Amino acid sequence: MTTFARTGLHLDFRIQVMPMPALRALAREAASLGHNTLMIEWEGAYPFAKHVLISNRYAYTREELTGFIAECTRLGLDVIPLQQCFGHIEYILRHDRYAHLRESDSDICQLCPCRIDEALAIFTDIFRDIAATHPSPFIHIGGDETCLLGHCPACRAKAEKYGKSRLYVDYFKQVADLIVSLGKCPVLWADMLLKNSEAAADMPRGSVFVDWNYGWPVNHFGDLEKLRSTAGKAGFEFWGAPALRSSPDNHALTCWRTHFDNLRDFLPFARDAGYRGMILTSWSTSGIYGYQRDHAEFVDILPVRRVYPLSGFDILKQAFRVALDATDASQPFVPEAFVINYARTRFGLGDHGGRALWRALNADMRPASPGIDLAMLHRSARAASHLLASLRPRRHATEFAHLRLMADLREFHLRFKIAELRFQSAWFTAARRPAAVRLLAGLLKESDALDRRFARLNRGFLYPEELAEETRYRSARLRHLHARLARTGRGCTPALS
Repeated sequence: MTTFARTGLHLDFRIQVMPMPALRALAREAASLGHNTLMIEWEGAYPFAKHVLISNRYAYTREELTGFIAECTRLGLDVIPLQQCFGHIEYILRHDRYAHLRESDSDICQLCPCRIDEALAIFTDIFRDIAATHPSPFIHIGGDETCLLGHCPACRAKAEKYGKSRLYVDYFKQVADLIVSLGKCPVLWADMLLKNSEAAADMPRGSVFVDWNYGWPVNHFGDLEKLRSTAGKAGFEFWGAPALRSSPDNHALTCWRTHFDNLRDFLPFARDAGYRGMILTSWSTSGIYGYQRDHAEFVDILPVRRVYPLSGFDILKQAFRVALDATDASQPFVPEAFVINYARTRFGLGDHGGRALWRALNADMRPASPGIDLAMLHRSARAASHLLASLRPRRHATEFAHLRLMADLREFHLRFKIAELRFQSAWFTAARRPAAVRLLAGLLKESDALDRRFARLNRGFLYPEELAEETRYRSARLRHLHARLARTGRGCTPALS
């Protein structure tokens, strides 16, 4: 028996937009893994018909998009569009045309839910457009992390009188009703409803709530049992969503063990709770942005965190499939056994190599936060890097090269952080600047070599300009520090004295 009627992969194109050949290849991979769904957050990569300014420089053509969806249909994949319409819409609210919808003039992540009529006028256009290009019976309308509820004066007054849940549901119910009027079923993230479960009963019958859980207790956002009880009475459906990439993952940190354990623990829970779908989410960035601005004019939005591209995570996509099968069979998913077997069947490594891979993926993956023992973190990262370098895969060498590169990026980052910590202390004086510049220059050469490996492995998976953006982000702190200490702004290499 199949536990979950709907399984699939989520793709996030807030950054790291995939060229169409790579996207088509991923769709074929999803189908080969037995999935029936792709949930795609197109964001600015969607070719909007009426709101053209929202589409970004990597946007697909409408012919590309409809051709891709048609191919997915032939593959047995339902493409569910995910279109945020409340929070996480910086890419819309950055434009002057939509500025009147902002909940805040300083943080443009969220629209004002008191401006229902103005917002619906815009999102009616957007959702009609999306409904026309996607034959899926579902449209995901987002709704997560609306952290600014009650911020503006109008919303604050309404929240004080009726509560924040009323702010949320009065707006979001009308969006959900719009989706129903288009002949579609609304899908929404469940976190805000868990915080305001009394609002759930007002959602249209048949709505789907997606419980995203990335390894925390089931009541992390609120009383799940209370929401499930409300949902059961009102005819709602629950899907689950573990993560392949999530916080605190970045270019120098991948919490492999957290993601494996997330699959091990959450899927059986979701089965026993009666969830009907399971979508593996994958986040290219945190969804939090800084802003480059000139007074009230927003020049650019800058992702706070970038994650290694999806190209490096085949092992977790395969783990998801195995965990689903284990859940169907009421058997436990054992991450260590999976990795050892994967090393043997995928890479042609023996059990010794499989155990080495497991140890490498279990390196200490705590972030390099202030006060943490960086030397200890670095020893663990260096051991993982050496372990992966010692292994010789017989098959799928490119996939293994991604794992090696991620480990090497981690080791390099921690080595830089150790040096940086010394430069941030009273120990660092002018007399030590020449040696520091030489050390940083050497690190820059290593960074350039890592960048070349990154570009080579991800060529074709991301656009060249995206690859350059990713590498600029990864090495920016190192480059800024070197420029400061070497005084490179003077246009020549000064005497280091």
